Amino acid sequence: MRKTLVSLLLGSATLHAEPRPLMRDFIGLNGHTVQFKPELYQPIGRLVRDYHPVEWDLGKETPVLPEFPFAKNRVDWSGVYGSWQKQGWVTDACLMFESIPQGDWKDIEKDANAYGRAFAKEFGPSGTRKLVESVEIGNEPGKWSDADYARMLKAMAAGVREGDPKLKISTCNLTAGKSGDYEKSVDCLAGLESFYDVLSIHSYAQLENWPTWKRSYPEDPALPKYLKDIEDLCQWRDKHAAGKPVWITEFGYDSTTKPPESSGDFSKWVGVTDEQQAQWTVRSLLVFSAMPVERAYIYFFNDDDKPSLHASSGLTRNFQPKPSFHAVSHLQRTLGDYRFGRMVKNEAGVLRVQEYAHATDPKKVIWAAWVPSGANEARDATLDKVPGKLVGATKMVLAEKSKEIALPKQTGTEVRLRLDGSVVYLSFEKP
Repeated sequence: MRKTLVSLLLGSATLHAEPRPLMRDFIGLNGHTVQFKPELYQPIGRLVRDYHPVEWDLGKETPVLPEFPFAKNRVDWSGVYGSWQKQGWVTDACLMFESIPQGDWKDIEKDANAYGRAFAKEFGPSGTRKLVESVEIGNEPGKWSDADYARMLKAMAAGVREGDPKLKISTCNLTAGKSGDYEKSVDCLAGLESFYDVLSIHSYAQLENWPTWKRSYPEDPALPKYLKDIEDLCQWRDKHAAGKPVWITEFGYDSTTKPPESSGDFSKWVGVTDEQQAQWTVRSLLVFSAMPVERAYIYFFNDDDKPSLHASSGLTRNFQPKPSFHAVSHLQRTLGDYRFGRMVKNEAGVLRVQEYAHATDPKKVIWAAWVPSGANEARDATLDKVPGKLVGATKMVLAEKSKEIALPKQTGTEVRLRLDGSVVYLSFEKP
């Protein structure tokens, strides 16, 4: 246990021969069908995940396929995913088969197989439309038994493979432990290695459950599951599914301007401030980038400013950018062409510094530095053994305009500066 926790706090000791993904290929965003505005969210990245309701496509007559590209409810998926692609987005479609009650599936093996084949042939990378890069077989099908989920995964994935072998297949939300209401155990995957390419996980920084659902900052040692669940899945992957990437397909924080409801289920619910949402989302992305995972999708794109669980997680509020929108956009502008290189320093509650290497210029290096606590207190810090000449510095922004901060003082191989909970990006040029 101690070895696992030390590995976790160091940003994972698990190393892979392949280089880490560039930040532009790492940050994803959860959208939602016809509500997502692809142009608005372009500054965030290029990866979008859609909650694709299979019920829209099949209805209650699961043996009868839709006339793709139209769903049976007449949504034109070529229009939806086509508009996303035109704005530069790469789409992961989460095929939520659980949107159809299990009893309404007439023949799971036959119907799911036919549906997966038809979807892949229509929308896959080598299909008719070429609009979807990957699919997930289910989102959070916790109400399905492990055996029934395994049946569905095998049937639908076999159809996808036949329809377009180039279409990547991901699992639903997984746990390395026992199945729960929202996740399926990796035990469901036994013998099905050829039916999936990616392992998916949802992770939230949940410090308390009902009735507060209080969340905490990403590096909080008191968090029971946030990083550990991801680390556990990565370690399981290394033992049982080597080479298959892990995607964090949901994580995020709720921030609202509204007070809690006076009564009901969410009367004691605790959200975070807009500033905390921005800080902790950016820091989560940086922490995740130091782990052996390939992508991390933020939950959610937009919210209606409601004070309840998952109801104020948007990077926009009523489609107006929140501070988190600007902070993540700034992260993307700063580190988009860089990939995680190494952990420089990780002192719990005091200082965290991570190094990022440029995609093509080995002389360009950026250090991301911050105080990893929830109090947002400022501390004087001395960074030693810096990799070169300090040529630029920016601090995480909460508004549209970003600006350079005063260049911290460098003396030889030391840089002195003042840090708090907002990440500072220090650009160095190696000799």
